[in-house]
Amino acid sequence: MTQLDERPRVGDTVSGVAEGDGEVRGKGLGKGSVGLVGSAVIGISTVAPVYCLTSTLGSTAGQVGLQMPAVFLAGFLPMLLVAFAYRELNKDMPDCGTSFTWTVKAFGPRIGWMCGWGLVIATIIVLSNLAGVATSYFWLLAGEITSDPDIAALDHNKFVHIATCLTLIAAATAISYRGMTATKGVQYTLVGLQLLVLAVFVAMAFQKASAGTFDTGVHFSWQWMNPFAVESMGAFTAGLSLSIFMYWGWDTCLTANEETIGSAKTPGRASLIAMVVLVGSYLATGVAAQMAVGSGDKGLGLGNPETSGNVFAALAGPVMGPVLGILLFVAVLASAAASLQTTFIPVARTVLAMSTYEALPASYARVHPRFKTPGRATVTAGVATGAFYTVMTLVSENVLTDTIFALGLMICFYYSLTAFACAWYFRGDLRRSARDLFFKGVFPVLGGLLLAAVFVKTLTDAWDPSYGSGSTIPGLGVGSVFVIGVGLLALGAVIMLITQRRSPAFFRGEILTKSTPSLVVED
Repeated sequence: MTQLDERPRVGDTVSGVAEGDGEVRGKGLGKGSVGLVGSAVIGISTVAPVYCLTSTLGSTAGQVGLQMPAVFLAGFLPMLLVAFAYRELNKDMPDCGTSFTWTVKAFGPRIGWMCGWGLVIATIIVLSNLAGVATSYFWLLAGEITSDPDIAALDHNKFVHIATCLTLIAAATAISYRGMTATKGVQYTLVGLQLLVLAVFVAMAFQKASAGTFDTGVHFSWQWMNPFAVESMGAFTAGLSLSIFMYWGWDTCLTANEETIGSAKTPGRASLIAMVVLVGSYLATGVAAQMAVGSGDKGLGLGNPETSGNVFAALAGPVMGPVLGILLFVAVLASAAASLQTTFIPVARTVLAMSTYEALPASYARVHPRFKTPGRATVTAGVATGAFYTVMTLVSENVLTDTIFALGLMICFYYSLTAFACAWYFRGDLRRSARDLFFKGVFPVLGGLLLAAVFVKTLTDAWDPSYGSGSTIPGLGVGSVFVIGVGLLALGAVIMLITQRRSPAFFRGEILTKSTPSLVVED
């Protein structure tokens, strides 16, 4: 395929598709770089299960108590329903722009642009969090290995912390820049390591629970699986928002569709495999940890506010012992580092697609002639991540907590739009068969409605300064989570208006057109 050093002009032909006719375009990415297993591994890696658990296990327990496993299941349901929408859309349009491209085709350029912005900014937020967690565990691990608490305490030095964080972001950017093959090779090792250590932690937590090692431990009850036992709707919504965050990233399998073997079907299958692995890991870990130490706010309890932001740092030694506990530190570091690398995939490829369809400046449509990656988009994502984390660290003492809650807003925003886009785009197919009715219509709409409800409820609750970490913006009297979430969406709207003046053809619907769905003959 011809390498796209410049964005194709209207009338050019790439991969046999005439440009300017409103159809999806080829972009010069490396074809056939990833198979089914590799795609599933990249999806799991992007989610980073060990990182997600250490970051949100305690916060979720603090919100919903013993109903934490039920909330994990409740968060899985809308994600599964939306995954069906992604699968069906990918079969029809295997485009690396995913949510952006599909939503434009369904609802038009402006809604599609904002959907793409939601994906991009959500990725920048989570990249900054991943880098922060990786940095903290780097110094914790260094302190454990050297038995020197002063080394571990370097993480509390803002200059050292930020410098280390920026170094990790630069390294992850460089690896992602070199292409999917390099990314895949690193991921097999890192994902395998974190899942193995997580399995050891679960086994030892069950053993400690059985022996009654900790006073705060509790006996298992099937009532833990009842979401209706959560004390209040506000607590349930907050816990659900965190749970949804824990599944975010599986759609990376779809974002890499143009580089996957069997691009129409393989990414959808890989995403479902990744989600099954994730929900199993979360339930096993949540139940085991809760049985071992309970979900209270005292001692080792998962809801203890002093340790809830980094649960595994507190539980590694007590549950696994001093030697094996170091392995858990290594697993968290590996999880964050692996996800830091793969999370560049969706943001870079979404920016590449937006530029290819003239929704962003032309320079981001360039693909590296050797590595076949969106080089400039990848580097820009790395710079934006470093800048965002540096600013947030300097202005907020609770950057990780507040940005994770804000991330839940972004995820619900663009996932729900994509789900609704599926039902609308395939509206002409819904009477063709029962399968089309449910997988292209009913399931996506249900998933979209659930996520939209969480978005609205979270937005309402986040107005209260006590939401999230409890920090406020001076002079506004509004919670930091609300300001971060709404502020970033408003920033996207402003950038869209500026872009509209520079790229009027896209916003007139001339580049990527809305199309009436037609019956598609599947392979």
